[in-house]
Amino acid sequence: MQQKPKREVSAVDQKENCCQMGRIAPYGAAALFILLLALCLPVTALHSQEQPFDLMAALAEAQPGDVIHVPQGTYQGPFQINTSVSLIGEGNPIIQGDGKGDVITIHAPDVILRGFVIRNSGDLLDQEHAGVTGLAPRLTIEDNRLEETLFGIYLKEAPNSIIRNNQVFSKDLPVARRGDGIRVWYSNNALIEDNYVSGSRDMVIWFSPDSIVRNNTVENGRYGLHFMFSDNQLLEGNVLRDNSVGVYLMYGRKLIMRNNLLYANHGPSGYGVGLKDVDDVTATGNRMVANRIGLYVDNSPREPNATVRFDHNLIAYNEIGLEVLPLTKRNTYVENIFLENGEQVHITGGGALQQNNWSVDGRGNYWSDYKGFDSNGDGVGEQTYAPTSLYESMMAAHPELRLFQMSPGAEALDLAARAFPIFEPREKIRDEFPLTRPPAVAELAGMPVPSTTRALITGGAMLALAVVLMGGVMALQRTRRRRLLQAAPPRPELQRGLSL
Repeated sequence: MQQKPKREVSAVDQKENCCQMGRIAPYGAAALFILLLALCLPVTALHSQEQPFDLMAALAEAQPGDVIHVPQGTYQGPFQINTSVSLIGEGNPIIQGDGKGDVITIHAPDVILRGFVIRNSGDLLDQEHAGVTGLAPRLTIEDNRLEETLFGIYLKEAPNSIIRNNQVFSKDLPVARRGDGIRVWYSNNALIEDNYVSGSRDMVIWFSPDSIVRNNTVENGRYGLHFMFSDNQLLEGNVLRDNSVGVYLMYGRKLIMRNNLLYANHGPSGYGVGLKDVDDVTATGNRMVANRIGLYVDNSPREPNATVRFDHNLIAYNEIGLEVLPLTKRNTYVENIFLENGEQVHITGGGALQQNNWSVDGRGNYWSDYKGFDSNGDGVGEQTYAPTSLYESMMAAHPELRLFQMSPGAEALDLAARAFPIFEPREKIRDEFPLTRPPAVAELAGMPVPSTTRALITGGAMLALAVVLMGGVMALQRTRRRRLLQAAPPRPELQRGLSL
């Protein structure tokens, strides 16, 4: 069967259709010609005016496979797309919702929605009002900007769909009342890439196996990415910053995390990456920087033959680098960089980790607090890295003590424990082959670049403040010395010397 060619529909087509209705066939008689000419003049003037594009009518009259070009302007929604069409915005036309439900709902498969500004969904969380709701397979939603929407883009049972290069901004509501910027629900084989999401609640992938989440930026929300019951996922090149949690992976298997940036995620959890009951996870080339906890592992893997592997990741400047539950097993950590974390490894509730690998083939991890040496220059330390800290052990039992971490009192307790081994706690981990040089990790975009000008101004201000303080102290000392001399009684021997 020959495939029907696509039909292009635009504002020009609608105008020409209107003009066809105003045409009158000519007659041969001169009088009738003159009469009709006079009658057609106002009709011609009428049709010379620009006719507004009727998007509702275009959707109602569309045939499967049509391409509808929507000119610039504002179109009052909501809209229902019930036919497999391509809806292409020219000049970013605005689809304005009425604040009572979804702005656009897609019921037909193979729809393309591209190039629109979509605004003003409803705000009822229990009804999941969204800017765009997709309810059919093979949808493509790309190059759109969503504003003042509760949920941004919501796929429900829409497998093999694409969400690409959209900007999503949530309604200004408390976090608990916001919807998800992007939610994928029972929609396997989804491709979610190059999107920017800000101020939403979460970005959710639930019950949607075999999906790819690539090169997205999610910030100022609760969960940057939240996966549940979704196997065979690839997370690559995403920037997740200034959220409560960067990525949380739950109840899935065969998950790959590669070259993601998890930066400045703080909150009640504050995980850069969190794992709970997941199997066969591989994380490579990620940067977990300046979070409350860089990496959190809870009962992962859960199955006896499954593993979790972290290699060539940067875990730096977090309050806690790695936090794990004491029964965690079959984890492998190799050639990672643990750099200047407040606490490199924290075991929740205390104890020691067992049946985990901290080195492979004679190479372990780089630890910035390692105090051993490398005598043969092969980049591997001669002494085992086995951190012990009495104060960190006390923090495991009493988390409120973290307030005094790195204080003189904490340092004094650790010094006393080293001086009197009877108080020395058990080691947490044992890296037999610690690295003395940090391994190479992937260069990632999305990290804030320190301002040289700001640094110079701050340094100059601190230097000026130091000079002022020093000058003030010296002036105070001179004044005090002068007063002491004036108040001191005269010395007779000094007076006799002066009289001679």
